[in-house]
Amino acid sequence: MLSRIAADLVASLGRLTTSAELTTVPATGILVANHTSLADPAVVLAALRRMDVEPVILATAGLWRIPVLRYLLDREGHVPVHRGTTHAADALDKAAAALDAGRMVLIYGEGRLPRRRDAAEAAPDSFRSGPARLAAVSGAPIIPIGQAGARRVTSGSPAKQVAGLLTAHVRRPRLHVHVGAPIELPAGTAAATAAAHHAVTAAWRTAAQRLGEPAALAA
Repeated sequence: MLSRIAADLVASLGRLTTSAELTTVPATGILVANHTSLADPAVVLAALRRMDVEPVILATAGLWRIPVLRYLLDREGHVPVHRGTTHAADALDKAAAALDAGRMVLIYGEGRLPRRRDAAEAAPDSFRSGPARLAAVSGAPIIPIGQAGARRVTSGSPAKQVAGLLTAHVRRPRLHVHVGAPIELPAGTAAATAAAHHAVTAAWRTAAQRLGEPAALAA
């Protein structure tokens, strides 16, 4: 249901296109996406739904404070991440269990939104170790996802974000999601984290180039 809601919402807010290097969708894997906007989880879910993929999402525990959303998240088995607490590691255990059960898992490598106020694209910030650690314990491949354009829907100050959402259906910003080929990460958390970051950055660059974003075209 969450993926269907995301697909309907994104269709009303912008013009989503997708591309992929996958010839077939793996039975399971760790989807790692760049995080730029409050809108991009819906954009990524809408794109994955076109591939018949409805993943388990690792998301900030704060979302579980929203009553209706909490019900949907719990019902569909999504995983809250309690950052900075003793329960933070529990999220990886639950994600590993979902992978063992044959589900796809979606995780954001950066684990935070950028502090920039502008709506432009930029390469992903440094990654936390979560994707590398999850790959190490599960043995699942990483599937890099790059999304671009979500900052045109909402970004900046709280007032700008509200204004962006209210006007997006009129502006119809272009959005693109690119799904890269699965990769096996090298041994060692640092090396694996760097490899995951590199793969997601390449996927983001492809997505941003499809939209003609200067940051990607200049690189």
